[in-house]
Amino acid sequence: MAATATGDLVARARAGDKRSLARLVSVVENDDPGAAEILRTLYADTGRAQVVGVTGPPGGGKSTLVNNLAGAYRERSSRVAVVAVDPSSPFSGGAILGDRIRMRERFLDEGIFIRSMASRGHAGGLARATARVVNVLNALGTDVVLVETVGVGQEEVDVIGVADTVCLVTVPGLGDDIQAIKAGILEIADVLVVNKADRPGADETVRDLAQMLSLAKDHPWKPPIIRTSARSGEGTRELVDAIEKHRAWSAGSGEQVRRRRAAARVEVEGLLREALLRELAGRVGESRLAAAVARVAERSLDPYAAVEELLRG
Repeated sequence: MAATATGDLVARARAGDKRSLARLVSVVENDDPGAAEILRTLYADTGRAQVVGVTGPPGGGKSTLVNNLAGAYRERSSRVAVVAVDPSSPFSGGAILGDRIRMRERFLDEGIFIRSMASRGHAGGLARATARVVNVLNALGTDVVLVETVGVGQEEVDVIGVADTVCLVTVPGLGDDIQAIKAGILEIADVLVVNKADRPGADETVRDLAQMLSLAKDHPWKPPIIRTSARSGEGTRELVDAIEKHRAWSAGSGEQVRRRRAAARVEVEGLLREALLRELAGRVGESRLAAAVARVAERSLDPYAAVEELLRG
């Protein structure tokens, strides 16, 4: 993409043109030619939007809850964006992108931009390019960015590298009320949400979460537990208030700076790995790599020896 074309797209996107914004997001998401130039152009203007992550197990009603949050934030902000990551096929890379259906009522609002992304096999609950897409939205005048993770279970911790506030959503009646907070995911939650709180078992779920929180006595921020009913919208205001309280605490305590530095390190290290891998692949050559892989598959060479051999040149 030529520099002039990039500049024109950026100018139109800043003015609120959703087509131009969508084009810029597509280039960055797909890592098309010009993606690095776009990110370089915009990066100095990132860090201004409020980024809220919504994660949790499948069936928790995250999409409906995000839809409600988008409406609530739209009442107080001129521009709101939703980045919803959907699971994709490990074979074709395609995804259903069902969030576009669940949030169809928001598409008519010119102040709300919705982007569904396929995870494309990336673990951690986000797509590989999610942070970069959020940066584009952040730099182009978006006030609030809502990031919804895939919803695959217990390893969705990547969202802490993108969001200023992370909401963990669970519901009563999943069979194991604590399943959503295993494997470290509780540690990244800034706000705990018991959705579908009108169902039987909601009190027990709240109690179990409170018990788990009591074990983390040295944590400087105690995540509040908010009851919501995404279908009726009940509890949405209370959830927004809890998110705002965490935002104020994070800014005042230095947590926001610490988290953003950690996210910047992850981003730089990720780009460094990609650059080194490209450079190394070019130096090794496809024919040598293919020959080494064939020998490893035949068990005539172990993988460690293959790597050492390739690095020696």
